[in-house]
Amino acid sequence: MDRNSNKKLSLLICLTLGLITLAVFYQVYGFRFINFDDSIYIYENPDIQAGIRPETIKWAFTSSYAANWHPLTWLSHMLDWQLFGNNAGGHHLTSLIFHIANTLLLFIVLKQMTSALWKSAFVAALFALHPLHIESVAWVSERKDVLSTFFWLLTIWAYLRYVKQPGVIRYMLTVLTFALGLMSKPMLVTLPFVLLLLDYWPLNRLDSKRSLPRLLIEKIPLFAMSSASCIVTFIIQKKSGAMPTAGSFSFFLLFANASVSYLQYIAKMFWPVRLAIFYPHPGRDVSILYAIVSAAVLLVVTILILRFAKNRRYLVTGWFWYLGTLVPVIGLIQVGEQAMADRYTYITLTGLFIIIAWSLPELFERWRYKKIVLASSAVLVISAVSTYTYFQLRYWRDDLTLFQHALDVTENNYKANYCLAIALCGQGKLDEAIDYCSRAIRIKPDVLQPRMGMGYILRQAGRLDESAQEYQKVLQIKPDDPIALNGLGSTLNQQGKYDQAVKYFTEAVRIKPDFAAAHNNLAYTLALQGNLDKAAIHYKESLRLNPRSAAVNYHLGRVLEQKGKINQAIEHFKEAMRLNPDWDEPANVLAWYFAVNKESEFYNPDEAVRLAQHACRLTNYQKPDFLDTLAVAYAAKGDFGKAIETLEKALALCRSEQQESLKKELESRLVLFKTGKPYVEN
Repeated sequence: MDRNSNKKLSLLICLTLGLITLAVFYQVYGFRFINFDDSIYIYENPDIQAGIRPETIKWAFTSSYAANWHPLTWLSHMLDWQLFGNNAGGHHLTSLIFHIANTLLLFIVLKQMTSALWKSAFVAALFALHPLHIESVAWVSERKDVLSTFFWLLTIWAYLRYVKQPGVIRYMLTVLTFALGLMSKPMLVTLPFVLLLLDYWPLNRLDSKRSLPRLLIEKIPLFAMSSASCIVTFIIQKKSGAMPTAGSFSFFLLFANASVSYLQYIAKMFWPVRLAIFYPHPGRDVSILYAIVSAAVLLVVTILILRFAKNRRYLVTGWFWYLGTLVPVIGLIQVGEQAMADRYTYITLTGLFIIIAWSLPELFERWRYKKIVLASSAVLVISAVSTYTYFQLRYWRDDLTLFQHALDVTENNYKANYCLAIALCGQGKLDEAIDYCSRAIRIKPDVLQPRMGMGYILRQAGRLDESAQEYQKVLQIKPDDPIALNGLGSTLNQQGKYDQAVKYFTEAVRIKPDFAAAHNNLAYTLALQGNLDKAAIHYKESLRLNPRSAAVNYHLGRVLEQKGKINQAIEHFKEAMRLNPDWDEPANVLAWYFAVNKESEFYNPDEAVRLAQHACRLTNYQKPDFLDTLAVAYAAKGDFGKAIETLEKALALCRSEQQESLKKELESRLVLFKTGKPYVEN
């Protein structure tokens, strides 16, 4: 095949890969956020919602938020929020674009390294369409997977250019792309090791014993960057408490689970069934016999691969690519509570895909119809994984479907029970939520998260005494837990026990001064007690920590209003409405002030009518106090006919709802409007 034909065929393969991947994964555009990291990463993260600004760029590079340091990932989420806001589909689409780009890059770099067009295409197709890769694409919080892999493959591409024509600029491009990858996800620390494997095959740079020291020296800057990333990641995750089981299990148990996981990933690659977002760690229940057998199988396979490495170098590169790239996440240093995770295969399975793509043609080498068999098999495999992925992907459309599926395919999964309970609570299915949360507590009675979740759900159900008891159980185990203190304070607040609530909120913000929600709750309770000065202080602190909160702006405005600082209050009402244009309360209160304060600088009847109409539309014209505001706005504008008509509608609602005090107020205003006079306040 001549060069031009080869190039055209490569472009056709790229187009085909892109279209098939898009066809299988495009449904993610209609999926929602998942309340499993997506909340803290994106839709409840004020720094992400502030967009790309100097202060948020600084935060991205200096923060260890969510037990990670990955500034480029944070910046990608910020940009998405600027473009799409809380429309989850846009965020999913960005991840899909990166996944398609990674697929094409993998094909390109493999083809450049090996000149094997169809083998490279097969590996790229498996990477694009394998069900184990759904999690990295369909879970917005795993943007770090697709983004870091993008830079992983760019680093390999830059390295190939350097190998073909060594030079400082090309080497620095390799260093730069690697650095960008590490700033997307620290799992890329194994990439210098993979580059050495590529030196062995297919680049064939390891041609003598003297080559290895030279190639190691060449990669010293890359290994140094990896070491620095490992140290920073370990410190951050240790400090943030992301290693809860590190001291709970012996290294033998961790090694046992790691051995089992290595084989389970391979098994799921060939037979991808019972996939779940969370696989519970077996802990001390891990099968020692299974672990010993797994370790023995891994050792035997490694020995056999080294035995046949001389004429099949791709076996070494593929196998050690798989083993090596899993090391940071295999669980020898336990981070999180999972035994394994599908997302960890996003880069790692490429090594095994390479082995499959290069070994199968050898197995069929002497077959008469080798090309037909291989082509038919490839089409069949790609069709099968595409179809399976298309249907498996549907479990990710929302919380309820995802976590119910996790319960269907796993056992003793406390995390899935808890997450399903929270999802059901969000839909108002409180009895079901309580049932699932109870199951989570029975499975893991020593874990605090389900108990705090139970306290929250019981509060939503109005079972306040039981809610308080759950939070108190948590505080008996961990007296300084700020989330439990805040939760108990919220329950006591609903019970009208304001003094006790203030005590718990105060303790929460003392332990965690940057706890914006606790500052907000403390301010709200202080305002109920009439302590407006302290309430304003804590609302302002909450707003400093979470400047994009419409609710805090609104409630601070209400406190300032009661203190007589109307101008300041109006500014906060305006900000609340800017942040949440579809919230009726700020629109109504602004309309009132624009209509009744005739001698003030913010008197604006036209704007008052517009805002009052907006508030009434949002409430379907069913709130009599909002209709009252609209009537007052019409009267301020001089349209007394509409004012009287609107006020009569409000009075009709008052009669049906038996709101006597409001009814009397509206009747007095109706008399005023019938005499052609607007309602005015000082």
